[in-house]
Parts: sequence; C-alpha cells; structure tokens
Amino acid sequence: MGSKTIDKLSDNINQNLFEFAEYDDEAAKRAGYSNYSYWRSTWQVFTQNKVAVFLLFLIIGLLIFTAIQPFLPNQKSPTKIYIDEKTKMQLRNHKPDSEFWFGTNSIGQDLWARIWSGTRTSLSIGILVGLWEAVVGIIIGAMWGYVRSLDRPITEIYNVINNIPTTIILILLTYIMRPGLSTMIFAMCMTGWLGMARFVRNLIVIIRDREYNLASRCLGTPTRRIVTKNLLPYLVSVIMLRIALAVPAAIGYEVFLTYIGLGLPVSIPSLGNLINEGRALMMVPSLRYQLIFPAVVLSVITISFYVMGNAFADSADPRNHV
Repeated sequence: MGSKTIDKLSDNINQNLFEFAEYDDEAAKRAGYSNYSYWRSTWQVFTQNKVAVFLLFLIIGLLIFTAIQPFLPNQKSPTKIYIDEKTKMQLRNHKPDSEFWFGTNSIGQDLWARIWSGTRTSLSIGILVGLWEAVVGIIIGAMWGYVRSLDRPITEIYNVINNIPTTIILILLTYIMRPGLSTMIFAMCMTGWLGMARFVRNLIVIIRDREYNLASRCLGTPTRRIVTKNLLPYLVSVIMLRIALAVPAAIGYEVFLTYIGLGLPVSIPSLGNLINEGRALMMVPSLRYQLIFPAVVLSVITISFYVMGNAFADSADPRNHV
C-alpha cells in the first residue's frame, strides 16, 4: 500500500470518526474543580446515623441545662439541709413530690439540686481530663512514634509512670495536696495521657515510613509539618473515638474512686458521691430512688458519648465518604 493511499485513509478517519475540539480555558478549570470537603463529608455521614444525632442533641441539651439550672426559678441549694416544719427535724428521705422533684437524701438535702450540681462536677472532671489526654497524649505520642531519637527516653518514662498504680498516685496526692476537685483532676491528668500517647505512637510507627513520608523527608519538609499534615490526618477517626471515650471514662473513674473512698469530699456533690450514697440504700425499696436518679444520668452520659464516638469515628474515615 502506497503512502498516498495511507494519507487518504488517514484523512477519511480524521474527518469521519473524530471531531476536534478547541481548547476552552474555563471548561478546563471546571473539569479540575472538586467541591469535596473532608469535614463537610464527615458531618454528612454522621447525620445519617439518627441515633447518634439524637444523642448529640441530648448531650448538648444536658450540658446547657446543667449550666443554667442554678439560675432557673424555684431552684434549691444542693448543700442546704431542709427542716420538716411539723417535726422541726431534718427532712430525711422525703419521697419525690411537687416541691422536691427527686426527693431528699438521708440528711434532708434536695436530691434534684444535688444531681445537677454533681453532673456539673463530673462533666467538668471528664471534659478537662479528656482535653488534657487529647492534647498531651497526641503531642507526645506523635513525637514518640516519629522521632526515633525520642523513642527510648519516652519509653522509659512511660514504663515508670505506667507501672505505678493510679490509686497509689491518688493516695499520695491526697496526703500531699488538699482533697478536692483540683486534686482529682491533677491526679487523673498525670496518668490520663499514657493510653492516648501509646495508642498514637503505635499507629504512627505503622505509617511513618510510607512512600509519601519518605518523599517529604527527602524534600526537606520539617518534622512538625510531616506530623501534622501527613500523619495525624490519617488518624483522625481513631483519635476522635479515643477522645469521645475519654470523657465517660474519666467520669466512671471518678465514680470508682468515690466508691473505694478516694473520691471527692461529701461536701462536693458529684455523680460518684450520689451513687455511693444511694448504693448504701439500694436494699430498701422505698429509698432506691436515691440510686436510680443519679445512675440514670450517669448512664445517659456514658452511653451517649460511647455511641457518638463510634459514629464519628466511622464518619471520619474517608473510605465512608461519598
């Protein structure tokens, strides 16, 4: 077949089968544009879980109500002891009615006011300890896992602190410091970051030597930028789950410490104190309300954070995004 025949066939193919398009700069820009947003997609996936959304609004409402409860009308003091006008004695174990919505405890204090005051105390402990665990644990864990020169010294510090029982630390701090809210928060913060740091460190060790991180190091990218841009975004889902679970874990730990006698003083209402007081009366059917009410509030808080944490962890995984 001659060259003229080939050129003729090429002209026929070009004219019959193809339509040449001119370059359009605006169309090229539109083709390269994506309106994908990580956090918007995370929220869209999260809102598909109706139970998690309901619990989110429930917790938000609980936080708001707990904060404004003392300023609402007809609210009683959580520490005041009320006197029976007939007997002129303490209004002990008064059953719930229109005046005392949750009844009174064994010394005549209003249980409604004490429960919400205790909820504020326990949520303060949980949120502060959870934030400390998140910030300190993530920072130390990221440096521990990525900077090889820090692996041995941080490991030794971790082993020393982790091998000392937390209850021993709390007992020592009780003798050194004055028992109270700040002492408990300080003691929990001293050991609360260990689990998060170890968790983040193990995850970063797995992904630190992947190709994109090696390329970043070869290009001279600073360590801080590699950690914040290359490593931590891949761990958002699991980190958020740990943070969400840290709040109810701290509250539960406060309840446990109160149960064994190392918690807050009785003068400071907390869910731990209230449950411990109600536990002593649980065998008396007419007084079980003193255990049921604080136990329900504690259960709502812990279950809500657990469900929301799991739902948000799934939502934050980019593989679940559309």
